[in-house]
Amino acid sequence: MKYISIDGDDVGRKITSCYLSNDQHGLEKLSNSLKASTEAISIKLQDHGFDIIFCAADGVVAFTKKDIDMRFIFSEIRKISSGEVTFSAGSGSSLRESYIALTSAKSNGKNCLHDYSALDDCSKESKIVQDR
Repeated sequence: MKYISIDGDDVGRKITSCYLSNDQHGLEKLSNSLKASTEAISIKLQDHGFDIIFCAADGVVAFTKKDIDMRFIFSEIRKISSGEVTFSAGSGSSLRESYIALTSAKSNGKNCLHDYSALDDCSKESKIVQDR
């Protein structure tokens, strides 16, 4: 079984900014953007054989029994996300592993994919998908 955990980057800060600047329109726009992005990500994952566990707010969690190229999936996910919000992802053979990998991705640059099995690898290229 392969799991993927996906989470929006810096969403809390964007929400806070809307509150502090009393930007009702901006908050509504962000909410609509996140809803559209997570729904589109969910559909993309389902199209590739994933079962969705969680899809809400700025996150999506899914699993599959198929042999999936997570780098390809993440590159497809990056095409979906709006310019307003990027997403980080973690993959692993359990929910826990995918979450730990997600935490690593968010702690090491964001807008990337980390795979749990490669976290101890010294080569960053083996665990990160990003194009900066």
